[in-house]
Amino acid sequence: MQPISPHLLDQARAGDSDALDALFGELIDPAFRLAMALLHDRQAAEDAVQEAAVGAWRKLARLRSGAEVRPWFLAFVANQCRNTRRARWWSILKLDTLDHAPDHAAMGIEDHVVLSADLRRALAGLSHEHRVAIVLHYGLDLPLGEVAAATGVPLGTVKSRLHRAAAILRSRLELEEVVS
Repeated sequence: MQPISPHLLDQARAGDSDALDALFGELIDPAFRLAMALLHDRQAAEDAVQEAAVGAWRKLARLRSGAEVRPWFLAFVANQCRNTRRARWWSILKLDTLDHAPDHAAMGIEDHVVLSADLRRALAGLSHEHRVAIVLHYGLDLPLGEVAAATGVPLGTVKSRLHRAAAILRSRLELEEVVS
């Protein structure tokens, strides 16, 4: 990802819709995938990305010229998802993601569905910090440096979180395989 130009940043800060689209347009899909992985609900994920985009636009003055936008914007999305999960309505509602999963059995890939459900369940059991690191690095293919920038922690902490999260996921998925 290329650093942004000062001219584009100035135009976006002024509210130019073309500049805002150039700044955030390509990031909406990865942001939505991050939000889906963290919230497991399409509507909540869409809302989180929209709120994050508004928050990022409001704080564009804090973005340094030449800085990379992707980790900065994805940090807004991750924080918005954390706030959404903390909200009272989320804990009361407790959406069951498996009820909203598409029916892949009709397509003849039952094993894939079972594995996806097991992985979603295992990911949902991780702490927010571990889940964000896993989704950013493995789900969105962000380099470790960008994961560190998006999460606001040192590179060593990102590596540690990824290692611990992978170990937890492996043990949970192996346990489910033995039980099955």
